[in-house]
Amino acid sequence: MEEDKLKKIENKNGRLGQVITGLLILGLVFAVFNQFQLLTMRSGGTMIPTGVAAVQAAVIPTGVPIIYGGELGISYDDISPNDQSSADRTIRILGNLDRTITLEGENLDRYIDITSQISCEYCCGAQSIIVRREDVESMNEKIDAAIEAGQITEEQAEEYRQNAGDAACGCAHSFAMRGVAKYLIIEHGSEFTDEEILDELGKLKTLFFPSQMAAKAAVMEEQGIEFSYANLGSNSYRGIERSASGSGGGMVGGC
Repeated sequence: MEEDKLKKIENKNGRLGQVITGLLILGLVFAVFNQFQLLTMRSGGTMIPTGVAAVQAAVIPTGVPIIYGGELGISYDDISPNDQSSADRTIRILGNLDRTITLEGENLDRYIDITSQISCEYCCGAQSIIVRREDVESMNEKIDAAIEAGQITEEQAEEYRQNAGDAACGCAHSFAMRGVAKYLIIEHGSEFTDEEILDELGKLKTLFFPSQMAAKAAVMEEQGIEFSYANLGSNSYRGIERSASGSGGGMVGGC
């Protein structure tokens, strides 16, 4: 009888131990799942370190852009990884400005000065969103050398020649940044300085590539570099974030 009681107690304790172990495993799985969800929400669906996610939340512009936002019916909040259709619609509105606005004279010179400073390097390898003056000089030298060598004719050469200010990148993000620059110069040229226009382009670039730009902002802060969207978005510190973990992936809007 005593032996039967001991066996019953051992069986009961065994079942209890199994239940406790199962609950512990379930709790661990739940905790891991919650952490995954938290990281995913913070990064807009892209896994990035929580430190970068915190910086990302701090640098992402929100609200309506001053002056031109109301005129164009857009908001920074429209460009979000949580609503790709809204992001694509907004990028398309801004991109159409590039396609429909033509600049000349001083306005064109100003446009070239500003947009030569910013690129869309996360989409393509172009040095700028436009053809820079130095790019034209370099290209013309190569074309002239090809003509002298008899590789192409003068007529063929015209197909390759470009002008400063021409589009250097064909992605939708570049169209949008060029469009905003053109619009602000032609419609509000006296209200925005060159630096302020570059700031606006930097804000858009931050919205287009939140993970990469957050990583860049974190590295800039570590190195004591003054924060501005012009600094963050321009080529001044291009590639500075490449050593940071989690700097890849995460693009809002189609290329």
